[in-house]
Amino acid sequence: MLAFLVSAFILPNNIVVGGTTGIAILMGKFLPYDTALIVLVLNSLLLILGLIIIGKKLFFTSIASTFLYPLFLSFMQKVPDISTLTNNRLLASLFAGVLMGLALGMVMRVGSSTGGMDITNLILAKLTHKSVAVFVYLTDFIVVGAQALVSDYESIMLGIVVLVLESLVLEQVVIFGMAQIELFIISEKYEEIRKKLLNELNVGVTMSYVQTGALKEESKGVICVVQPRKLYRANELIKSVDENAFITITKIKEVRGQGFTEERRSVQLNTEN
Repeated sequence: MLAFLVSAFILPNNIVVGGTTGIAILMGKFLPYDTALIVLVLNSLLLILGLIIIGKKLFFTSIASTFLYPLFLSFMQKVPDISTLTNNRLLASLFAGVLMGLALGMVMRVGSSTGGMDITNLILAKLTHKSVAVFVYLTDFIVVGAQALVSDYESIMLGIVVLVLESLVLEQVVIFGMAQIELFIISEKYEEIRKKLLNELNVGVTMSYVQTGALKEESKGVICVVQPRKLYRANELIKSVDENAFITITKIKEVRGQGFTEERRSVQLNTEN
């Protein structure tokens, strides 16, 4: 997917991008070599450097993309008419940003690496003991800035569009399917609400001791994490018990543990007050 979007949208429209692809595009303006070949050389050198400085784990999670991406990039560039899908540069940058975020997000979702500048960022972070995130932005800024010296203003602005869309889509892909809804319910009828959520909605609950702010009365709050499709049903169950129940609803990006990332256990419910 990454090879396709670079061949179809980035290269034909001279759009500024980061990473080793951006470096290869810049070097291609001065060297008589194919972009895919330059990417392959850069990725290979960085992979070897990563093996020496960081270790085997990074090597094995990066080796596939290090060689497959340049290979597919070379193949895609030879597909007839791939560079003529659109002559609208804004449309090309929109598609490039979305597809780039989708492609990179799928790689990161399974804990792998795209190689290239990812390795550079990890090496710099290890050598300087700084956050990887700092170098992600720094290296992209340097690569994009270097291309800006030989690009027109419109290409730079379209490159920014690509980077922004890539970041937004990448984050959504990484957390896709993992997001859940957390309900925090405060009600005098907390025991009835607890039983209904356990028995009728078949979800887990956690009880929390709370104290009211004005009267300082001791009570209990009900904490419940549900799938988005169960939110309406949960609200209806709570309202059926207490119309005036105080409820906060929070979207959480990921939930781990029993009943979510681990198999759910069957337990005998405690129905006593």
